[in-house]
Amino acid sequence: MLPLMKLIRQLGFMRLGLGSAQPEVDHDRLMYLFRNRAELKKAYSGIQDEVQRLKDRVKQQEGATARVQEMLQGLEARLSQPETAYPTLVFYQLRELWAFGLTLLTQFVAELAAQQEERERRAFLADYNRRQFDRRQAIDANLREAEARAAEARDAVADLERRVASLRQLWHYFKRRALRLKLQEASLHSLMCVQELEAARGARATLDAEAPPEFAGLSVEARRAINLATVAYAQIMCDRLAPTQLLEPARVAAGRREPPRDDYGDRQRCDAMMAEIARSRGLLEQRANLSAEIKQLSDRFHELAKYRKDDDTVPVADSLSDTVNGGSRVLNDDMWEVYRALLR
Repeated sequence: MLPLMKLIRQLGFMRLGLGSAQPEVDHDRLMYLFRNRAELKKAYSGIQDEVQRLKDRVKQQEGATARVQEMLQGLEARLSQPETAYPTLVFYQLRELWAFGLTLLTQFVAELAAQQEERERRAFLADYNRRQFDRRQAIDANLREAEARAAEARDAVADLERRVASLRQLWHYFKRRALRLKLQEASLHSLMCVQELEAARGARATLDAEAPPEFAGLSVEARRAINLATVAYAQIMCDRLAPTQLLEPARVAAGRREPPRDDYGDRQRCDAMMAEIARSRGLLEQRANLSAEIKQLSDRFHELAKYRKDDDTVPVADSLSDTVNGGSRVLNDDMWEVYRALLR
């Protein structure tokens, strides 16, 4: 019986040992499942937020589409009636006239900026090449001097070595010792000359490897000059439209979203206004003596212009509105939406 009891006890211990390892395996698996569950919940929450954001965007787009459809329906209703169709046409032609003025200003600024940037870029590269040429001349001169000193030092060392080698007799002992001291000094000097030569070659290699710097863009003075010329151009366009009495109606129409009902009169008056709008567009497109007029007026504005900071490119509006000296209120009234065309 005793051996049987011992065997039973051993089997019990083995079972306990196997049973104690199983919970550890289950614990690791449970932790792995919990981590996966947390990651899935996080991903699901992110997807839910994205879905809600897309739903909000869809609602916003639906609202915008509904507003556009409502505007189109209103426009169709206006164009379908003779008493409202002609004022609507006048309204949109006035808006187009105002937008055309802004287009002219934008094109003018782009052309001036491109021309001035090309000039400043060429001047920048010319100055860089001039400075690089001066640096190269100095580095090449230093390199030639270093090569000459290194060659002279090598020749001196070689000459002393030949002289030492020629003194082989016993009674040449003291001469050999004196020459060997000179040879040590000459060798040290030659080594220093070689180091200077390597440094000069390194400077030349560094110069050859340098990439040209990037052009930083238009200078503050150039942007100020372009902006003043743009204000002058805007003032000239205002002066050209002043006799037509269309400048203020065009500015008011540009600030509205929908055409008015009775601002432009009956059909006969609307026909006359549309003919005047076409003529006014031709006045804005005229190029005769335009450059001279812009230069004359921009020079006057240059004397009046003041800026809040040294790096500001847009002048203070009130500084140009000096009517005594032929100023302008283009900036005060934002004529032709000139601030959208100016360079910052």
